[in-house]
Amino acid sequence: MIELLRDDITTLRVDAIVNAASPALRGGGGVDGAIHAAAGPELLEELHRWTHCRPGSAVITSGHRLPARYVIHAVGPVWHGGSQAEPALLRGAYDTAFELARERADIRTIAFSAISTGVYGFPKPLAARIAVAAMRDNEHHFDRVIACVFDEDNAAAYRAALAPDGDLPAA
Repeated sequence: MIELLRDDITTLRVDAIVNAASPALRGGGGVDGAIHAAAGPELLEELHRWTHCRPGSAVITSGHRLPARYVIHAVGPVWHGGSQAEPALLRGAYDTAFELARERADIRTIAFSAISTGVYGFPKPLAARIAVAAMRDNEHHFDRVIACVFDEDNAAAYRAALAPDGDLPAA
């Protein structure tokens, strides 16, 4: 079962949290900046192993000072009206994050931020449908799968996507 929480993802006691990262993997605003601030400077030091991460992909690091053991840094696409494969790239970010989590036997609980719905401008209802579809396809591998959102607009979009009739194609 997928849980929806309206909370600060940096406070969750789970095995892994999924960061809405930028391609540069160097922190930034929103949830990415909050995760970097809470994890401490060691997170940025570890991320220097990578020069970048392309949209639709992800990398995994230690959680450092976070309650979560790991941070999966998933890079979603910037919304350009849907004409540049944005839905497929967003789905790829979720799928890659799940793949990295499945590769670690000690990740049984995972919490996702709402990837690409902040400054990247991805429409929240569509992003929530894509996220929930990916979560439903992978939830059987984990003890807990959490959609952790910070704002009411994302919470409403996830509630709609999680409703029995909300799992429409992500078109």
